[in-house]
Amino acid sequence: MYLEVKNLAKFYNSSYPIIKDLTFSVKKGELISFLGESGSGKTTFLKCLAGLEGINAGSISLNSNFLNNEKTFVRPQKRKIGFVFQDYPLFPHLNLFDNIVFNLEKKYHSKIEYILKLTGLQFLVERFPHEISGGEQQRACIARALIREPELLLLDEPFSNLDSTIKESMKEEIFKIVKETNTTTILVTHDINDALNISDRILIFKAGILQQYDDPVKMYCEPANCYCAEVLGEMNKLFHKNETYYIRPEKVNISDKRSKYRVKVEKCFFQGKEYKVKGRINNEIWHFFSKSPIKEDSNVYVNFPEKDLIYFDPVCKNFFKDPV
Repeated sequence: MYLEVKNLAKFYNSSYPIIKDLTFSVKKGELISFLGESGSGKTTFLKCLAGLEGINAGSISLNSNFLNNEKTFVRPQKRKIGFVFQDYPLFPHLNLFDNIVFNLEKKYHSKIEYILKLTGLQFLVERFPHEISGGEQQRACIARALIREPELLLLDEPFSNLDSTIKESMKEEIFKIVKETNTTTILVTHDINDALNISDRILIFKAGILQQYDDPVKMYCEPANCYCAEVLGEMNKLFHKNETYYIRPEKVNISDKRSKYRVKVEKCFFQGKEYKVKGRINNEIWHFFSKSPIKEDSNVYVNFPEKDLIYFDPVCKNFFKDPV
């Protein structure tokens, strides 16, 4: 494997470890999304990879070279890792070109034109950070990282400060850039749509422990546990064949005929191409979608394919909270 993390542990106080025995690997050119609740250690983990934080146990190797283990610590500037922070740290007194090539070794100068064209910045090089948009600043940070040919690119919440109008285009641009350069990338995000849209695999993290690591489709359709299921999207709860199951809202269909599942509609929200419906079945709140509006306080019947039902161990039954 290209990146290998084995039995990594990180703590500031040994009684409260931030990362416990983390093990996973990444193939060359993969884009991995790292999901977890606030304070779960996502950014700390990126800093461990970059060498900005030390580790307390375990090892990190990249491209067959150890960066960290019990005998080795490679300094951050020697790691060939690009780190793009969420707050666009550009020098305000330098124009875009000078920001990108700041302290750049001569051996990389031949790639300047290619990187500027790839990131769409070739006509903005004379502008200063305050003269360009947030998305353009973010692309400049990515260009500054990529021109140094990193073996690993770390993106820490790169979309969090962007307006929704440019967020989608930025996701597409970043995906195109890292795939065209075949740059192995780890993306930290709190937005599941970011992860589902552009990731080769997703890693879900909770309480310092890896919960699940798989491709987006399997993660969404076959979550390893109730925590992963809720992180990845809403779930409807039902009692079926003497067991408790869950089903995703988009797997629920409105039926023209009576079924055993009758929903009392509480709200109906317009979401552009369709309506999102909130209702109750046997006092359980359900969400599903409709092509046309449904009146509040009306009753509708729904059904679903049994193959799409998700079952968890009984210890999960009290995990899901009723959505508001």
